[in-house]
Amino acid sequence: MAREVAAVILAAGQGSRMRSDLPKVLHRLGGVPLMAHAMAAARVLEPAHLVLVAGHGAEAVSAAAAKLDPEAKIALQSEQKGTGHAVAQALPLLDGFEGRVLVLYGDTPFIAPQTLEELAGHSADIVVLGFEAADPGRYGRLVVGAEGLEKIVEWKDADAATRQIALCNSGVLAADAGLLRELVGRLGNDNAAGEYYLTDVVGLAREAGRRVDVVTCDEAETLGINTRIELAAAEAAFQSRARAAAMEDGVTLTDPATVWFALDTAVGRDAIIGPNVVFGPGVTIESGAEILPFCHLEGCHVSAGATVGPFARLRPGAELGGDVHVGNFVEVKNSVLHEGAKVGHLTYLGDAEIGEGTNIGAGTVTCNYDGVMKHRTVIGARAFIGSDTMLVAPVTVGDRAVTGSGSVITEDVPADALALGRSRQVTRPGLGARIMESLRAQKKERG
Repeated sequence: MAREVAAVILAAGQGSRMRSDLPKVLHRLGGVPLMAHAMAAARVLEPAHLVLVAGHGAEAVSAAAAKLDPEAKIALQSEQKGTGHAVAQALPLLDGFEGRVLVLYGDTPFIAPQTLEELAGHSADIVVLGFEAADPGRYGRLVVGAEGLEKIVEWKDADAATRQIALCNSGVLAADAGLLRELVGRLGNDNAAGEYYLTDVVGLAREAGRRVDVVTCDEAETLGINTRIELAAAEAAFQSRARAAAMEDGVTLTDPATVWFALDTAVGRDAIIGPNVVFGPGVTIESGAEILPFCHLEGCHVSAGATVGPFARLRPGAELGGDVHVGNFVEVKNSVLHEGAKVGHLTYLGDAEIGEGTNIGAGTVTCNYDGVMKHRTVIGARAFIGSDTMLVAPVTVGDRAVTGSGSVITEDVPADALALGRSRQVTRPGLGARIMESLRAQKKERG
């Protein structure tokens, strides 16, 4: 970009039509808060500043923003007095900045990075994002003349001829920082709502002889979320795009309609994703890996050649090396499985490191939690963990070591050793049959 860019994301509204105690911008779309989509689009421009304007539920919004981008700045709009007032709260955090400011909305998730680049790079002093609406309805209309954008007319103020205009206002705009400070400072609230409207800067700029213009985008990019119904429609649109993008990039989705992506899901070429797979945030699947049906993955990394599932769960911190196999009803959390490790079925691995080529038998559990703290289990390379082994952490099992089935391992096991941690079996001939006979007699007596 020729000029530095700053992004201001308006996220202060309550969203009363959502019928929710949760701030609107924290409702999830693609596995992440709504506002994360606007933040992600803005980050493509590598902004010098990213400011989020919080109001309703400001503490929760601020905490979520910090997780999404620790460098994001928060401006507080304690009273919601309109979009112009919201931008005014953000401007002090841009003191000294003289580049281009983009004003975005936390509840408008689909504006493409390319559209933002066009806004940021436009030569006009102010540029407004517009769209041709199939049904303009009650949108504000953009009146364009020979010298660019002449004015924005709200539907309620528009005459019949103006209402015939299909070019509508999205609310998104870009302006030079110095000019934006000047014009926002001159906004008035002499209107029925008593609010300060950001759209009024267009008229003020024209009066000052400044150039104002329009950039247009597809209507779908400007979709705003105001109700649960609109949120569901947006989720469907997001998933449709994510599935198409994955397949265009060379990923096989055997039943695309049943695969659910998050905003940041990354799947490599020639990976195969089976039916009914759900990706939460923070998942990377390398080329050639396969995720079998009915798996749930979040915050994990799956290397090339690995297979997961069916019916497996990978939780945050799961790292699967090349050619690792995680089978059915296996849960992995905060654990590293090195190349070629195999965990076939019915196993929980939490806070563990599993060495190269090691086999974990069915029913194995790393007992990682003592009720207060988590502890780590380390298993070396090419070890064999017998079925139904309980590994009571902290504990280490050495390379090529073996544990007997049904063992409870409470002490470290040296390399090449066999560890047995179970009671000696006692067999009483005939006693089983006598016990069963007695129980059946008792049952018969009781009727």
